[in-house]
Amino acid sequence: MKLFQLLVFFLSINLYAQATWQAAPNIFSNPNGQRFDDVFFLDENTGWAANGFYARIYKTTDGGLTWTEQLNETNIPGNYYFRNIEFLNENIGFIGTLNGTFFRTIDGGSNWTEVTNISPNPNAICGINAVGTSTVYACGAYFNPAHIIKSTDSGANWTYIDMSSYANALVEVLFLDEDIGFAAGRDANGGLILKTTDGGVNWIEIYNSNVSGEYVWKLQILDSDSDIMFGAISSVAPNNGKLIKSTNAGDNWTEFNSVETDIQAVGFITENHGWMGGHTTGFHETLDGGQTWTNLNVGNNLNRIFVINSNTVYASGTTVYKYTEDTLSTEDLSEGDYKHLDIKILANPVLTNLEFSINFESDDNLLIELYDINGKFIKQLSRDIVLQPILKTYKFNVTNLVSGTYFINFHNNSGRSSLKFIKK
Repeated sequence: MKLFQLLVFFLSINLYAQATWQAAPNIFSNPNGQRFDDVFFLDENTGWAANGFYARIYKTTDGGLTWTEQLNETNIPGNYYFRNIEFLNENIGFIGTLNGTFFRTIDGGSNWTEVTNISPNPNAICGINAVGTSTVYACGAYFNPAHIIKSTDSGANWTYIDMSSYANALVEVLFLDEDIGFAAGRDANGGLILKTTDGGVNWIEIYNSNVSGEYVWKLQILDSDSDIMFGAISSVAPNNGKLIKSTNAGDNWTEFNSVETDIQAVGFITENHGWMGGHTTGFHETLDGGQTWTNLNVGNNLNRIFVINSNTVYASGTTVYKYTEDTLSTEDLSEGDYKHLDIKILANPVLTNLEFSINFESDDNLLIELYDINGKFIKQLSRDIVLQPILKTYKFNVTNLVSGTYFINFHNNSGRSSLKFIKK
């Protein structure tokens, strides 16, 4: 009788076990507010994580319980920022960087080689998507020029597609099959989504946020229904980002307010149940398709949510996270600060020249943009490529601006931040 009662007890525990977001143990802990930019899994157990600023690759074969470091900057001389990672199968995979270098492995990540046969060489890769048995698409970058590269032979050869007539920047690419796919980023009007039905030869715009300066940062197609799509819109202060949703394969979109300005990660396990997060937030959960959000007070600095199934989801942020019914660790997952640029405005209010200094801790890419007090894009002030750690001073003449309050927005490899200044 007691044995039967114990059996019923343990069955009831399993029946009502609740999945939660937890940090993956035994993986690199990011100092200085940096993050893992991407995570990719072939199945519930086998996956890889790419650390951005510290340029490291980790592999797990037991669902994130243990991790093996496969690559760091001692293996590949140079100073890289790893933006994303994707595998075509258990052997062939790719790393996109923000430093004009693209890597490929053919042995599951044990060894990586630089891809050198792309012409022209892409200056950065922000998104990668492997589809079918041998087709790979990649796009870049959050800074111009917008481009896509494509391989149909598992990455042995590549075609470069100039996308500058469609977009100013591309950060995500996602395909249903070898021919039908989507690319997301921004143009002069706002965050946009493009669609192709012929493998990237021709594209049409199917969505635009019509808020200058915004990006459509991440896309997701629901596994159980490919007509249902989600997108994360990264905006600019003082506006919040948005969730966008389509129920007819991208023909029409509905917008929902999100939880922070620099929203990036999005992932849904059903049409109504999902999560979002960004540079300054952890997981926010919705059970009604984005109409309302609950702060779970877990995680920080999120960039990717990777859905395996309704019970298993992975995410990249300050560390790697897993949505699971199992217990992984007892690490404190409260929200924290992410790494801002070290910026000092030399004088505020400003009469003639806006001057500020930035202390770069490593090589970087930087967009400096000007917005009004309502978050309306005015113009790009600078696109700067920083090749080494350096303290730089910038000076812009603002005599043509009317008196008032403005935002100057800084978008670099680690995220976006804004400073407010007053024009006399």
